[in-house]
Amino acid sequence: MTDSPAPVRDVNDPGRTGELAVLANPAAGRGRLGRLLPDVMARLAAGGARVRLLEAPDAVAAEGACREAVAGGAAALVAVGGDGTVHTALQAVAGTPVPLGIVAAGTGNDFAAEVGLPVRPLDAAEAVADAFAAGRTRTVDLAHMRAADGRTRWYGAVLAAGFDAIVNERANAMRFPRGPRRYDVAIVGELARLRPRRYTLRLDGVAHTVDAVLVAVGNTASYGGGMRICPAADPTDGLLDVVVAGAVGRLTLMRIKPRVYAGTHVGHPMVTTFRARTVELEGEGIVGYADGERAFPLPVTIDSVPGALTLLG
Repeated sequence: MTDSPAPVRDVNDPGRTGELAVLANPAAGRGRLGRLLPDVMARLAAGGARVRLLEAPDAVAAEGACREAVAGGAAALVAVGGDGTVHTALQAVAGTPVPLGIVAAGTGNDFAAEVGLPVRPLDAAEAVADAFAAGRTRTVDLAHMRAADGRTRWYGAVLAAGFDAIVNERANAMRFPRGPRRYDVAIVGELARLRPRRYTLRLDGVAHTVDAVLVAVGNTASYGGGMRICPAADPTDGLLDVVVAGAVGRLTLMRIKPRVYAGTHVGHPMVTTFRARTVELEGEGIVGYADGERAFPLPVTIDSVPGALTLLG
């Protein structure tokens, strides 16, 4: 288990500056945020807080800027963007007393939706400003992932470690086509070579060996813009939900996939669900994707950490 401290719910810590440090991804929502950002910043400041936009030309710089802001005394960190932006911000605030505000402005916004936050950018900005002014916070669980080489990451929504992760890995290696079409091409390519893989799952120390085409480990229910892959996941129960689609073929997988949006896929006889506090996951040739972001090659160990994130709102 992680040794990270439990968050302290206090946005009025006299050791903090009173500043809202804002991480924004102007490309979020297919560029829509770039147009909305001035209004978002104005609404964040409307409650009287000092607001500072972090300089972050790339993902590495963004994570570093978030860590510096938290270490430098910012009273709260605000992530303005989609699940990838939230994922970056989590690395700085998870397990600390510093709360996170989320202005959902991406194409998916799964984490914000699953923890009950507004998913319209201007409404979300107003909610963050109001919560900050009132000192209103609450805590939710996060997943803490550890790789075989000791590296760690936090994630809020879902770790994909099967077909969907393989598609992401293929799409990210492609230079053409650009945009969403790249993922469509990657899906077709990976469906053509679909095969079950052997996984070992250790759930709170109990081993299970499965042949599967899809494995997901969820702190919350959805990923990919509303696909309820782990429909029973609850980010306040101290547990991770594991969903496994077994050794199915292409046609069966494509029949199951549309049911994921409603979460009814878990009723299929080839889909198995588990629940555990600690999940150890092994599988050959798989790179996991957490919150849609490239994480670590398997094997990984994932712990549910109760109350690891303090949210504004």
